[in-house]
Amino acid sequence: MRANLNLGSIYGINIKMHWTFFLLIAWIVFDGLKRGGNTESILFNIAFVLAVFLCVVLHELGHALTAKRFGVKTEKITLLPIGGMASFDKIPESPKQELLIVIAGPLVNVAIAILLHLLIPVQELFNQSVTDAYGIFASFSFQNFLFFLFIVNVGLALFNMIPAFPMDGGRLLRALLALKMDRAKATQIASSIGQFIAVVFLLVGLLYNPFLIFIALFIFLGAYGENQMVQQLAALKGHTVEEAMLLDITTFSPKDSIDLVVNKIISGTEINFIIVEDLMVKGILIHRAIIEHSNKNVLVQDVMDTTFKTVKNTDALKSIYHLIYSKKQAIIPVENEGRLIGAIDAINLNEYILLQSKLVY
Repeated sequence: MRANLNLGSIYGINIKMHWTFFLLIAWIVFDGLKRGGNTESILFNIAFVLAVFLCVVLHELGHALTAKRFGVKTEKITLLPIGGMASFDKIPESPKQELLIVIAGPLVNVAIAILLHLLIPVQELFNQSVTDAYGIFASFSFQNFLFFLFIVNVGLALFNMIPAFPMDGGRLLRALLALKMDRAKATQIASSIGQFIAVVFLLVGLLYNPFLIFIALFIFLGAYGENQMVQQLAALKGHTVEEAMLLDITTFSPKDSIDLVVNKIISGTEINFIIVEDLMVKGILIHRAIIEHSNKNVLVQDVMDTTFKTVKNTDALKSIYHLIYSKKQAIIPVENEGRLIGAIDAINLNEYILLQSKLVY
């Protein structure tokens, strides 16, 4: 099963739904039947969840379109059972820009809530007595549908303001702290607060609501991951690709047999290779492709990947960080004036970051 279902794209941003989202739908159907619900109530609940996630998509698009104004590209928006997540290609350098990008999401929910407030008599519904309210809200009317959607959007705006990564509140806190200190320190403080809140959610979840346990894990791991990434980027600041690249690499020609590559893997430690002809990069050969064709009488040119990216030796390491860790390309050729002079990969960069961290501290 694929990890994500592609729902299409908006403004060039891919919208994907994680397969676990279908577990949420299944749980809604199961819970509805368990409570004695009928077809009408189950369809109402499913439609409501889909409407909520439409609001989540609009929330994430608020972030994405604001980020686009500052030159930050959104690679995709992924829908999870606990919400949505926009994946940016980089963190905006300016804390003020990050603040505007962060606040745009909750403002979309506020705008939706205001629109719904104008469409339905929200105040009248809130002023109902307990008896009357039970009778009104027990029906599966379109007005109730919009009223519940109003409540959810208000809740989304408020919940996302909790100062915990990777939620908007944590990023907002980091942006505000970064106005007074460097980003690495601001992220460290904000992530520590986020992890503390995650522990609180975990304890409450163990006592009252198991769903909070999943939110706690999401926040804790998100805070840890964000802090690790920012600290690594800080260690790379001011350094170039030339300082970290691999120099002693094995290259092959497009006309070489795949058997030569297999023998090199067996006798050495390299598993990914760059294919060169007349000192020009023609392709890359990754481990998976080599293994798949190891028993076939084929040439390297029949197996190599020709859709690859290269970097220059003078490029800033910080600028290619996301390219290396995106896992879209196992090895990246390093060029100088169009000619291959080395390579860089995630393992090599990890070692360089580790060494730089030791030198700093």
